[in-house]
Amino acid sequence: MPNTTRAFLLGPLLKGVSRSFYLTLRVLPPGMRDPIGLAYLLARAADTIADTSIVPPAERLALLLSLRAAVSGTSDEREQLQRVAGQVAAQQTQSDEKVLLESLEPALAILPQLSDDDRRAVREIVTTLTEGMEFDLRTFPDEQSGRLVALRVWDELDRYTYMVAGCVGEFWTKMTYAHLPGTLTEAPQVMVDRGVRFGKALQLTNVLRDCSKDLRIGRCYLPSTLLDRFDIAPRDLLEPGASLRAQPVMRELVGKALEHYRAALDYTTAIPVRAVRLRLACVWPIVIGLETLELLVANPAWLEPGRASKITRGDVYRILARSIPSVMSNALLRGWMQQLIERVDRQRRL
Repeated sequence: MPNTTRAFLLGPLLKGVSRSFYLTLRVLPPGMRDPIGLAYLLARAADTIADTSIVPPAERLALLLSLRAAVSGTSDEREQLQRVAGQVAAQQTQSDEKVLLESLEPALAILPQLSDDDRRAVREIVTTLTEGMEFDLRTFPDEQSGRLVALRVWDELDRYTYMVAGCVGEFWTKMTYAHLPGTLTEAPQVMVDRGVRFGKALQLTNVLRDCSKDLRIGRCYLPSTLLDRFDIAPRDLLEPGASLRAQPVMRELVGKALEHYRAALDYTTAIPVRAVRLRLACVWPIVIGLETLELLVANPAWLEPGRASKITRGDVYRILARSIPSVMSNALLRGWMQQLIERVDRQRRL
């Protein structure tokens, strides 16, 4: 593959489809960027396939499984990728998403250029992430059906958060041990476990932030056993006044997210101060996630359409500015993040 093609895929195209993640990716040490960037591109393509509602769920699932097989190298890649590009790319209104789907073949051509360990790790992470997308397609109804299905128990939600984000923390940690030997002095399994919880924290935050939107396409990630404790049926969440009625459910799940964020803080402060880029790549999503939760617990209309709890671009710039001096000190980092955790925890208990 020409270097210019690889540079485009892992540069401008990745930036176009990754939004805020590109910010994190750019501060990673060079050796980690390509395998993590490629894994993101492939996972993003899979996510686009899974979310293209104009294509029936059964067809999306078939295409998703085809892409997974192509990534794993167990099928004829060219044939599978032509199917993906032909059936889904034409439906995209976002030009970057369309280009990504049409660029799957050259993106996969990067895989053989990686080391054996990196190639295996990328295949594993994409497989797990697509299993999370498969779970969505098999569990929830067609977005146009008018039906609503809820997860049943906490363990289902916990497993889901692993498949779509916790596994990323695991992958990220393994990449760090592989590409920056000696950087992490904690036992690998301790850091892997913390990395998994780091990812789960972020995904639980996303689940709660996006709850209103998901409910309106038939997906309720709030477990029905938890809703039952407060005498709430999944469809009740679509009714006027649902935000107030379901606050106890949201606040209980925020508490679980905060437990994971504490592990994410331990993960970050275990990275030595000299690894500034790696620490920054952890600090930003943690603080953005915690500030999102702070908005959420204070939002009296968190289940209403158009009232999602999202921080502003100005907030992001403020976080970036504060992170530069703070990242050089565990005391400053812990003080900043513990204060955020405690603020959210106090608010959710009111």
